[in-house]
Amino acid sequence: MPRRPLLRVSKANLIIIKPKNNNALLSIRELIHYRDLLYFLTKKNFIIKYKQTLIGVTWAIIQPVMQMLVFSVLFGKFAGIPSDNVPYPIFVYSALLPWVFFANSMSACNNAIINHAGLLNKVYFPRIIIPLSAIGSQLIDFGLAFIILIGIMVYYQFSFTVGFLLIIPLLILTLLITIGFGTLIAALSGIYRDFRHIIPFLLSIWMFLTPIIYPPSIIGSKWKFLIQLNPMTGIVSGFRSAILNRPLEWPTLGISLLLTGLFFSMGIYYFNRSEHRFADVV
Repeated sequence: MPRRPLLRVSKANLIIIKPKNNNALLSIRELIHYRDLLYFLTKKNFIIKYKQTLIGVTWAIIQPVMQMLVFSVLFGKFAGIPSDNVPYPIFVYSALLPWVFFANSMSACNNAIINHAGLLNKVYFPRIIIPLSAIGSQLIDFGLAFIILIGIMVYYQFSFTVGFLLIIPLLILTLLITIGFGTLIAALSGIYRDFRHIIPFLLSIWMFLTPIIYPPSIIGSKWKFLIQLNPMTGIVSGFRSAILNRPLEWPTLGISLLLTGLFFSMGIYYFNRSEHRFADVV
């Protein structure tokens, strides 16, 4: 029986598609060039999330509101956890806003590479758009949940002061830390499937290590520094201070700022170094 001739591929005919700039952590120019794709994937993620649901985008509001109600009853009323002399519902909701956005973004990034496996093998685009679009869809949920905060503030007769504008830079800080951890988790989950099971478990523990249901003042001086090493501590406390018109905890916020820069750089660097493996493993 005659042997079939082997198919040989000449290196001269082999085309490798790769980004123009391998050295930059985040190519802003390339993201601007592919901004339409980023918009499309963000919109697609948001629509799919609430597709074929009875109440649609109302789920974006129900989650933080239900958590606020449950925490207010269990920890505010029954456990008697102090709330710095403010109504417990607004105390906990002001901290839940950035946390729910962060946690939901981590969950979305955890499955982002797997959910877009078909797209990875078809055409070149900056792979980092995948976790960024997952985070972008959660940012829309944040905006909807923020409307409820306005209603709660009006109900409890909290005034809107100039300090309320501090939410804008704090939101930018939250976005940066979310992108850092989100890109890191997306890369790890795309290569090692164990992380798809580890991340939900870690997030449930992380929430109780963040001063959401309790004020940082109840933490003893012995453990205060460990709580400050949590990058979400300064962000959550900053949101609460801006909303309740209280002075910011600058040392804690400064630590969060430093950790944000560290994890932002580390997450994007690891994602860029790992993206060439996605098409082979997903």
